[in-house]
Order: sequence, then C-alpha cells, then structure tokens
Amino acid sequence: MVESPHIVLDPRFNALIFGHTKLEKLWTGARWAEGPAYLPAARHLIFSDIPNDRLLRFNEDDNTISVFLTPCGHQNGHTVDHEGRLVACEHSGRVVSRIEHDGTHKVLASHYQGKRFNSPNDIVQKSDGSFWFTDPTYGIDSEYEGYVTESEIGGSYVYRIDPSGAVTALITDMKKPNGIAFSPDESLLYVADTGTTHDPSFAPVIRAFPVKPDGKTVGEGKLFCTCDAGLYDGFRVDTKGNIWTSTGVGVYTYAPDGTLIGKTPVPEIVGNVTFGGPKRNRLYIMGQTSLYSIFVNTQGPKYC
Repeated sequence: MVESPHIVLDPRFNALIFGHTKLEKLWTGARWAEGPAYLPAARHLIFSDIPNDRLLRFNEDDNTISVFLTPCGHQNGHTVDHEGRLVACEHSGRVVSRIEHDGTHKVLASHYQGKRFNSPNDIVQKSDGSFWFTDPTYGIDSEYEGYVTESEIGGSYVYRIDPSGAVTALITDMKKPNGIAFSPDESLLYVADTGTTHDPSFAPVIRAFPVKPDGKTVGEGKLFCTCDAGLYDGFRVDTKGNIWTSTGVGVYTYAPDGTLIGKTPVPEIVGNVTFGGPKRNRLYIMGQTSLYSIFVNTQGPKYC
C-alpha cells in the first residue's frame, strides 16, 4: 500500500489530492526561500532567496536551477500580472516594481503620502488591473533581509495601487500584514498577520475582508483561521476557493468556510506556496532552504 504524503482531516480534502503522489524535493541551497511566481510562457518558477539578495529560476523542462537576478533589492513576494510580467515586492528597495517586456525595471509605487514604504512583502493583482500588497517591517528590522532603518510611515498597512498609479491605504489595523490573496470571485481579500514576531501574545491568523461594491475598498475583517504551528506566511487560493497556506510544519489546506481539512507535512518551515505547471495543478512549496513540489487535484488561478 502506498503511503499518502497528506493528512486528511475532512473528507473534502480527498477530492483535492492524489494519495499516490509524492512530495518532491527539487533543490536546496537557499538561506530563506520565498516569493514563488510561475511564468507559463517560459515554464519557469521564479523565487526569492532573500538574505542572499537573489532571484532563482527553476526550469520545469530540465529541472535545473539558475540565478535569474542578483542583486535584486532583497525581493520577497511576487505575482505575475495580466500581461505575464513579473511584479515584485522589494525589501531593501522598499518599492513595488515590475520587469517590463523589454527587461527594464519599472517602479510601480514607492511612497504613501510622501513617506517611503517599510518593505513591501507580498502582492496580488485584481481583475481591474490594480495591485494590492502588504507592507510589514521585516526588511528594515535587521540586516539579514534588507537594511535596518526606522519606519517613515509608523505602521504596517495593506495598500492598493490603482492602474493610474495612485496609492491608497486599505487596512491599517493589522500588526504585520504578510501573505495576501483574493477569493476566486474577488468578494473576499485574505490577509495573514504575522504580528507574533513582534508581540508573542498575538496569535498568528488569516483574516478575511469583504471587498466593497466599488471594488476598491474593504469592509471590516473577520477571523478566518488561527495557526497552531508557527506562522501563516504566504498562501494561495485555488479555483474552488480553498486556501493552501504555509505553516511551521508544512502546508495546511482550509475549505472556504474556514475548516482545516488537510495537511501536507514538509521537513522544513514553509514560507510560501504557489500553483504552477501547464495545468496549474503543481503546488510549489518554498521550504526555508529548499524548493519542493507536489501535484494536486485542483488548480491555481490563472495569475498568481
């Protein structure tokens, strides 16, 4: 009998996995691996090795790893925009940037009300072309993932970049907003809060914020889930509305109603995940020092 790599906690999880697939360790050698983004045209996965200030590229065709960009402003989270361009959150650059089709580097946003961002962390694009991103202080807290300095803004917020370039603060009551993603219909914005890194009494959570009818603002956030193993960092939502999130012991999967339905143990702290492959059914998992993947019976969104 083949032993499943997953732990099923709710029958709904069985429909999302294959019991015979295996967790594959594809590469190791990072100090802190983060920010995966899949580029379909090239069949490449781009991800960050933040302390080493480099982006790495995994080629699905031959399973090779190469350096994509270094230095890179200690980039953390990424997304792929609707034109297939790589959009980045830069810790030491303290900006949201994009690599254009011709390879040039363009800054999409750098300030809020005349003050520099802390260290943009994770980002997602909405169907209207706007970008929504988190801005905790991890890139300015130490010399390990950026450069030590004081926050000019004085808080850690969630922002929206309008297609016009205007920046608005959407959520200002979180301690350290981190991972971010929309529900499939964009009616909810999910945001992880890793504030326990600065306040041990604070529980690591994911909150769900209703997106208002204007599509540009959110209502009051509600608790979606609380982590019992380390922190929620980065996560992705599949096309069925399930959340696949990093934890200290692997990947946890939550149904849209907030029920923890399954776990995928990983032998390292997990920092982030994303879906890739031609069918978007390969879950890429960023362990602390290593890249893993496993095929699942669901798909990620077209852009993530």
